[in-house]
Amino acid sequence: MLIKPDCIPCILKMSISAIRILTSDEKIIKELLCEILGIPYLQGLHWDITSPEVIELVMEKIVEAMDNPDPFYSLKIQQNKRIMELYPHLKNSLKEASDPLYLATKLAILGNAIDLMMPDTSVEVETPIGEMLQEARIPVESFLQFRKKLNESELVLYFGDNSGEVVFDKLLIETIKEENDLEIVFVVRSLPALNDATLKEAKMVGIDKIASLLENGIDGPLPGTITSRCSSEVRDLLQRADLIISKGGGNFDTLEEEEKHFNRNITFLFLSKCTPYCNYFYTELHQPILANFFQK
Repeated sequence: MLIKPDCIPCILKMSISAIRILTSDEKIIKELLCEILGIPYLQGLHWDITSPEVIELVMEKIVEAMDNPDPFYSLKIQQNKRIMELYPHLKNSLKEASDPLYLATKLAILGNAIDLMMPDTSVEVETPIGEMLQEARIPVESFLQFRKKLNESELVLYFGDNSGEVVFDKLLIETIKEENDLEIVFVVRSLPALNDATLKEAKMVGIDKIASLLENGIDGPLPGTITSRCSSEVRDLLQRADLIISKGGGNFDTLEEEEKHFNRNITFLFLSKCTPYCNYFYTELHQPILANFFQK
């Protein structure tokens, strides 16, 4: 999905919130914001780009200004630690569920609430996720299609998203493997991008114990997946995988643009956090999205 007018104020708001996590120095904040405002895509001069690609340009300026290649590392550790504290309770809930895969899928989608695009970047996420868990519903037909595709698959390529959220991904992967005899490769960012998970954060929560871990090979702080920029190993897996699971809005924005040009079986899991998503999927704000783009 290419950027919409709504994306510009959203990215700017995210930029200011992110910078304030890193510094309280108003002079630095103002200077860095002026640098970011100089990006042509944030001035409405060009529209042929996805939001993750614009955010990559923002991230490059933040990294340079902070002289730190992974400026949000401490936040990522906090997010992982906090959600791992919930893991035993969530695991028990899955054991008691009438349909563990349905609940694990819903949890994985609701875990997408943990990101730097949220106005509140605290790690206290139990309440909003708990509230959404009671109210949110996944379209039954879409879920059944997803389950059927999993049953038919031998190799699943799973593109991860944020730290903290990867704990919910872990629960979903464990549940999938309890019901299906298949291989899962979990792909993370090669370079830090906002609070997205890299190998460090994925290993911290034990993803490497239940799935093969692989960096995407992208040579920049891109919070998304552009297959032409991925490593040859990832591109090969994209061709061989029976199913691709894509987590988060950034992965959707970038892969949706490429999906128009190839036939692959992709399931997108994320929350409808903005009006463009609501318009695209005909849903309301903050609702779960489980969208299957399957070959005919």
